[in-house]
Amino acid sequence: MQRIWSAFVKLVLLAVIGGALLATLAVVMASRQLPSLDALTAFRDTPDYIQLRQFPPALSEAVVAIEDDRFYLHDGVDYVGVMRAGIANLSDDLSQGASTITMQVARNFFFSRQKTYTRKLYEALMAYRIEQSLTKDEILELYLNKIYLGQGAYGFGEAAQTYFGKPVAQLSLAECAMLAGLPKAPSANNPVANPRRARQRQAYILLRMMELGRITRTQYDAALLEPLRLR
Repeated sequence: MQRIWSAFVKLVLLAVIGGALLATLAVVMASRQLPSLDALTAFRDTPDYIQLRQFPPALSEAVVAIEDDRFYLHDGVDYVGVMRAGIANLSDDLSQGASTITMQVARNFFFSRQKTYTRKLYEALMAYRIEQSLTKDEILELYLNKIYLGQGAYGFGEAAQTYFGKPVAQLSLAECAMLAGLPKAPSANNPVANPRRARQRQAYILLRMMELGRITRTQYDAALLEPLRLR
């Protein structure tokens, strides 16, 4: 019995080591096929590109609060988020994502939105490369300029004009929270097509900002009461 148990343990160890070697080989091979970051540099040089300091602080805070509240702590991949999504996905395959803001930048510039494990691997590896080459603020800046926000608007600069008819720098806290709710589902959370759902999303983002200490209770209450004035 002892010999059988010993043989079983050896087989398990060999399987684990073999799996680790295969995974390492896959990562190495995938890393060699990653695109360069030239597209990011070129995009930052476009005429309509908006620098982070030109966005209202409330917008950056709202986006980070709802999209990736550990953005300034992780190295491109949030392992806490990955584990949380993995548990959720045990009952519904690929139902919940764990994409950080950096991974979303990688996807928006280099990959499709198709939900496959291969794409996730490339996306994660590209996120690591981006984090090694750019600062956190530069990555967030790219995200704010590139993400699709519905109604044909790409980036929060275009979205501010599309939805509220004003420059992004003039957005109120309530408007920032409204726009921050769009990246996850630009159609479903669109204040033009679905104002009720957009309001619900806005309220949740404001609550999340307050929970994280980004706004006060007074600011939260005032933003909730602010009437929605679309363009």
